[in-house]
Amino acid sequence: MAKAKSKTIYDVHPSVAMVQKWLAELKEKTGRSMEEWLALVKKEGPEDEKSRREWLKTKHKIAPNSAWWIAERAEGKGGNEDTPEVYLKAAVRYVEEQYAGPKEKLRPIFDELLTLGKSMGGDVKACPCKTIVPLYRNHVFAQIKPTTNSRIDLGFALTHYKGKLPKRLIDTGGLAKKDRITHRIEITAEEQIDGEVKKWLKTAYDLDT
Repeated sequence: MAKAKSKTIYDVHPSVAMVQKWLAELKEKTGRSMEEWLALVKKEGPEDEKSRREWLKTKHKIAPNSAWWIAERAEGKGGNEDTPEVYLKAAVRYVEEQYAGPKEKLRPIFDELLTLGKSMGGDVKACPCKTIVPLYRNHVFAQIKPTTNSRIDLGFALTHYKGKLPKRLIDTGGLAKKDRITHRIEITAEEQIDGEVKKWLKTAYDLDT
């Protein structure tokens, strides 16, 4: 599948390829294309989204994820990951919404962290979601999250780090929950993006081989 060329600093989320594959294989696996499923749902299905999901799963034996996605699209929602072009437009909107209103003053911190994260290597991808911006190498190695109106949490994937960690690195509980992000540093001002922040970002990047 052709990769969208982006002039933005953001990159296509890995889930886009998964959704494209699912859409391409839907008719072969279920007997109907997305357009045909949507027509059927609107003609014969229940009125609300939740009932439509159950109807697709029980009456038509559609897998749970597929039923969720079809029902969502029948409501005119979702679809932000259907193509690289659509996703990249949504990515810009996700970030704008994350740093709107009271969180607007955090945007310069985000911009600096994003630039720093991308500078770790040419293989770094920033793929915004609705509430966070994960940074990928082979996997997510860090994430930028506006946790409160006055603080961004820079999260790190340090599962395989063997040394002692400083107090500034707060345990997220991610190791016990098998989450990628295991530690975070709280940042409330641009001047806090110091050598220690850069060191742990580089450490997390290097660990993701």
